[in-house]
Amino acid sequence: MTSADINDLIRMLARLPGVGPRSARRLALTLLTERETMMKPLMMQMDKTYGQVMTCQTCGNLDSASPCHICTDTRRNRTLICVVQGIADIWAIERTRVFDGLYHVLGGVLSAIDGVKPEHLRIDELLERIRIEGTQEVVLALSATVDGQTTGHYLADRLKDTGVRIMRLAHGMPVGGELDYLDDGTLTTAMKSRTAVQR
Repeated sequence: MTSADINDLIRMLARLPGVGPRSARRLALTLLTERETMMKPLMMQMDKTYGQVMTCQTCGNLDSASPCHICTDTRRNRTLICVVQGIADIWAIERTRVFDGLYHVLGGVLSAIDGVKPEHLRIDELLERIRIEGTQEVVLALSATVDGQTTGHYLADRLKDTGVRIMRLAHGMPVGGELDYLDDGTLTTAMKSRTAVQR
């Protein structure tokens, strides 16, 4: 049996996403046996990050400044806003380097089961940004779940009187996907979203 302090460390590590009890024990052991090279630098970095990182008051991203580096980047297309559910979605889209506009984090999606209503999301802030910033196009980059689609339809309805062009991400077959391995919903969406072949 290990000491209570070590058990507490293991329990805390196991609360991290994607870390189970076994992984938490391995992480704890690594940190404890390499305190000077692993644990101490990690503690110092976490303390520094805790004190410096904040939520961008404009888009909802995390950064060491507000507005964040994306919102203040003059090379960005300021007439284009991509609406996402959470911060992880911004990071995923940024990895592709194909989007040069701005972002807006909703902070979730509508969900009757979880009790998430429109007033719980940053929808009013989005409408205010569109009004003030002269936005011309909004891309709804929400997940292809029932709640994501419901939120997309609700947003489209709220945005229809703003005069902005409303777009959504394409859905369907993933690159490299084989028909036989696709689920019915993905295949149905791909078939309904079919496009003409360029000649």
